[in-house]
Formats: sequence, structure tokens, C-alpha cells
Amino acid sequence: MSRTVPAKEKGKANRRGAARLAAVQALYQMDLAGTGLNEILAEFESHWMGREVEGEQYLPAEAAFFRDIVSGVVREQRQLDPLIDEALQKSWPLKRIEAVLRAALRAGAYEIEHRKDVPARVVVSEYADVAAAFVEREETGMVNAVLDQLARRLRPGEYDPTVG
Repeated sequence: MSRTVPAKEKGKANRRGAARLAAVQALYQMDLAGTGLNEILAEFESHWMGREVEGEQYLPAEAAFFRDIVSGVVREQRQLDPLIDEALQKSWPLKRIEAVLRAALRAGAYEIEHRKDVPARVVVSEYADVAAAFVEREETGMVNAVLDQLARRLRPGEYDPTVG
């Protein structure tokens, strides 16, 4: 998936939003093409993020944030996938989910679990928005629901002020 959402389509996306979008695309490409981590990081940082491609200006992304998400998902995937599987309906394990949605779920789960500096509700909303760039509304709702369920389980204090 070498299509990046142009700045004009993404509207108010910020540098971290652009990094999330690029991370999902990079993870998708790694999943489908078997591209290695160092190769994918170099490709996205040099060719896509903040560049003009095919006449479209792509949003500049926070490169360190992008690298953290992509490398973090690769490093933590064995821990993240079972968490996502638990949140999915039993009839639809993660391996049956479309690759771009799998990438969004993994990136979102990584942020929820490992980026406590980002509010869980922001993570859920951002990855639902990223998914919307690639899939239909129903599938976007699934990303939102799964990540929300993970966030409520992994960061209960952000949802219930009595927990902490």
C-alpha cells in the first residue's frame, strides 16, 4: 500500500496523526511484502513523509514517533496479537482480519500499552480515523470498538476515575 492520504484529504491531521497513518501503511507493507524493519523505516522517511508524491503534498510526520510505533509493533507483536485476539469476536481472529486493519489494530494496541503519554481516547480516535482512510465505516467501527475495549482494560483509570 504505497498510497498516502494527501494533506488536503486529511484536514486537521497533525504531525503525530501523519506518523500514525504512515506507521499503519508501513506495517501493512511489511505484512504483505515481507519488507524488513530498517528498509521500511528508511523508505518511508526518505520517500513519503512530508514529501510531494505524484503531485500531492503529504503531511510531515513526527519521524521519531513513526519509528517508535513501527519498531514497537514489530518488537511487541507476540504480546500485542493475543490482546487484540481477546478483544475480537471469537469467530474473527486477528489472522482473518484484513491486513490494513490488522496494522491499525496492532499500532493502536501498541500505543495503548506502551505510550502512556498519549491519552487512550486519543489513540482510539486517531486509529479509527486512520482506518477510515482505507476501509468502510463498519470496519472503522470495529477498529474503534476493539481499541476502546483494550484501552478500558489496559488503562481503566482513564475511563473510571475511581480506579487508579
